Amino acid sequence: MKKYAFLSAVALCAALATPAAAAPGLGGKVYGARIEKGVTEVEMRYGRLSGDAADGEDAAVLELSHGFTDNFLAGVLVETEREPHESRKVEAYSIETIGHIGRVDSLGLDIALYGEYEAVRHGADEIEAKLLLQHTKGPFDARLNLKFGKELEKGEPVELGYAVSADWAAFGEFRFGAEAFGNLGTTKDFLPRDEHFAGPMVRTELEHLPGDGELEIEAGYLFALGKSRDETNGQLRLVLEYEFHF
Repeated sequence: MKKYAFLSAVALCAALATPAAAAPGLGGKVYGARIEKGVTEVEMRYGRLSGDAADGEDAAVLELSHGFTDNFLAGVLVETEREPHESRKVEAYSIETIGHIGRVDSLGLDIALYGEYEAVRHGADEIEAKLLLQHTKGPFDARLNLKFGKELEKGEPVELGYAVSADWAAFGEFRFGAEAFGNLGTTKDFLPRDEHFAGPMVRTELEHLPGDGELEIEAGYLFALGKSRDETNGQLRLVLEYEFHF
């Protein structure tokens, strides 16, 4: 129970979030590999499946993080989910860290490692690691996350997945691009027929807000691919991220 007490400070955030499901990308994000010292981020990520048997299943994550140095970030998350025609439930509380490993200037590539401990309310706790890659050149930004996750139960394999995005600065504060999320199987069954989602997205931001803050808004629609098509047509996504210096 001690681990839940440590995270209880963020439990009130659950009332502001909507729930989380297992579909890739639902309540998720493509993390960047760069960290800015002194910047605090408050983020709400929402996803909802549309069409077929899973229509109406939704998920949301409320995340609070802070860049303590240019090489280290830490945060906490509350994950919730709602199945169709059921009440919303808090599924897990998590602690996350990101460490910037380095930059390859010749490739415009930043490299970081992500770690997360997830305290699951009605199941085995989980740990997750990600390799974060971010390439920038002029108006272009590309990101790749390779995920390795494991339930803390004896004999459970490591689950593999990915998240990838690419976008371009179009005009003003608007950026257009695409993103994809998916599962790659496990260490016992690599690359089976699995769940994938991919589609377009748009980002924009509002600047000069309190605390020298910025509000970034992302919206998109991901089409169901592979095994995901058995239960849904796709997912609607909305991400709100408020950054300020603290």
